[in-house]
Amino acid sequence: MLTLREIFEFSSSSPLLFSRYLFLFLFTVMFGIYAFIHNRLNLRSLFLLCFGIFFYYRTGGWFFSLLILSAIYDYYLAKAIHKSNSKFIKRLCLVTSVTINLGLLAFFKYTFYFTDVINEIFNLNIKPVNIFYIASNQWFGTHFDISKIILPVGISFFTFQALSYTIEVYRKQIEPAKNLLDYGFFVTYFPQLIAGPIVRAVDFLPQISKKFNLTEREFGHAVFLIMGGFIKKTVISDYISINFVDRVFDSPQLYSGFDNLMAVYGYAIQIYCDFSGYSDMAIGISLLLGFRLPINFNSPYISQSITEFWRRWHISLSSWLRDYLYISLGGNRKGKIRTYINLLITMLLGGLWHGAATKFIIWGGLHGAALALHKAWVEYVPWAKKQNSKLYNFIAGVITFHFVCFCWIYFRADNVPTVMTILDRIFNNINIADILLKIKSYWKVFSFIAIGFVLHFIPKAFKMQTENYFSGLPFYLKILIVAIIIFAAFQVASSKVQPFIYFQF
Repeated sequence: MLTLREIFEFSSSSPLLFSRYLFLFLFTVMFGIYAFIHNRLNLRSLFLLCFGIFFYYRTGGWFFSLLILSAIYDYYLAKAIHKSNSKFIKRLCLVTSVTINLGLLAFFKYTFYFTDVINEIFNLNIKPVNIFYIASNQWFGTHFDISKIILPVGISFFTFQALSYTIEVYRKQIEPAKNLLDYGFFVTYFPQLIAGPIVRAVDFLPQISKKFNLTEREFGHAVFLIMGGFIKKTVISDYISINFVDRVFDSPQLYSGFDNLMAVYGYAIQIYCDFSGYSDMAIGISLLLGFRLPINFNSPYISQSITEFWRRWHISLSSWLRDYLYISLGGNRKGKIRTYINLLITMLLGGLWHGAATKFIIWGGLHGAALALHKAWVEYVPWAKKQNSKLYNFIAGVITFHFVCFCWIYFRADNVPTVMTILDRIFNNINIADILLKIKSYWKVFSFIAIGFVLHFIPKAFKMQTENYFSGLPFYLKILIVAIIIFAAFQVASSKVQPFIYFQF
């Protein structure tokens, strides 16, 4: 039996995850209240804003104050941009917003990394301190350790979301939010607050002034997404992670080349099920509340080029990088060489966005180089663009998938030396005679990996048919199926609930 303290008090060891019983309980209570107020627009916005702040507090602790502060200054800066007739004032407000948002992101996420780089290059011994903790200790008598800088949960996501708002107001692509309540609701909207999709104001703000509308088919679609995402995360991703992938990546030298190879394939489907599972649940939960979020994944491993992969993987991030970074750098408007350089810079920064480590920069650089290479391939090899044979598409798909898997090694490994160890084991320590023994030993894990890939590669038409069939069932049958799936999933799932991978970003 949960106590009030367990429900309302933040615990770093027990964040409020979509895949926990506590969230299911809280969402049910919240949704019950929401049912009575959903057509009173201001009250609805205030209620969801408060729940969003509570959700972030239960997940990220006192950093909810940073979220509130961010909402306040971005709202008023965007308002000043819209009202001013001076280009200088508009640019000043935009630069201020970008500087504050990226400054906070840099402070919390990259201080230690860049300090280490500077110390290494110049043989210094600089030790960063937390200026916010210093201020708190002096002003409020707290006793925070000033040598620690804790990364706020989801800061990369809500920072990019806030930046898109001020940039779009500056570009006159949208009108600013009508009031602080609406903008605060947009910033703190809990389904996508922690790990995306990155929602743009141009898509979300107009929905705030619309009355609740949810068709029976949309309800079925929402529940189908939530259940699918729940299974991806709690059953497939967590099981693969705890029982195989984490062990191999933590000590690759203790495992054979085949084990390491299967761990790479395992991680490919683990991160997909984890992140797309979160996105599916976020989109489904949001739809139940009457708000439409954009699709974030579209079967990325069927891609036949790295360009196509980034049109299917983490779509909200890739489109954000394209519209606000790549195009701002000049896109493809300044010649072919600059186009390739812009692609590389965009992906290098995209890699750095994922984490403060050299391995993420390498990961981004590999994808940037591959994007540039594919662009050149299509441009300078005319038949490649028109090629549509099944054999060519199959080979292109296999190459693309394995390149993505190769890059995932950098993404998942603790450091670059670990990457080298994994690659060495794969290429120099595979014993064909042991493969059957390994399959027999890890048959459960390999079965879950296989199930993950089968679910991913199921044709879209079949998925749509299944969803349409589910949506057409009577309401009581939907609820019964949901209850059975939740019960069965928790029986199969690992005893320890794993945080979503992208919470760290």
